[in-house]
Amino acid sequence: MPFITFEGGEGSGKTTQIKRLFNTLKNRNQGVVKTREPGGCAGAEKIRDLLVKGCPDIWNPLTEALLMNAARVEHLIHFIRPHLEEGDVILCDRFADSTLVYQGFAAGVDTKSLGILQDMVTQGITPDLTFILDIDPEIGLSRTWQRSLSSGSSEDRFEKKGLKYHQQVREGFLTLAKTHESRYRLIDSSQTEDQTFNDICQHLNAQFLWNL
Repeated sequence: MPFITFEGGEGSGKTTQIKRLFNTLKNRNQGVVKTREPGGCAGAEKIRDLLVKGCPDIWNPLTEALLMNAARVEHLIHFIRPHLEEGDVILCDRFADSTLVYQGFAAGVDTKSLGILQDMVTQGITPDLTFILDIDPEIGLSRTWQRSLSSGSSEDRFEKKGLKYHQQVREGFLTLAKTHESRYRLIDSSQTEDQTFNDICQHLNAQFLWNL
């Protein structure tokens, strides 16, 4: 069964679309799980707290990258590998591409070095399909601030990094989409939630011969 990841900037709607797809597949009696990075298992969630809360400049970008990959090791061992072996469809909110973009393209950590580290951590586990949900960072950040105000969430460290940073994040994802077209599917998430979901389903139907 496929390992499907969802990538994109803040407020691009990844979590919403994953939830919709998870529920759709579940209602069809498909074995499916959803997870996230950083996080996804007990140890990785502890590392997540270090990364997504607090002052935006508390960590050097290289430290961020190392923490992200440390969380990914735990996630792969305790969640992703077991579910791949069980034959479940895995829907993951961010994976190694986010580290390459956020800490590499946007924050300046050498991307070749990040690639070497990624290979060591993932040991050949690569998503079968990656959706990049694209949105203007100003719109995305506005969505996240509204969400944080309504929920009271303190997971806003990356949002505090500023518009220029998030514009670089967007450019990083667009670069990935252009250079590795066989795996990435670029989705305009400034559309309505239903339109975005329909676009996602069309790609899934074409690649996996599903009927969503």
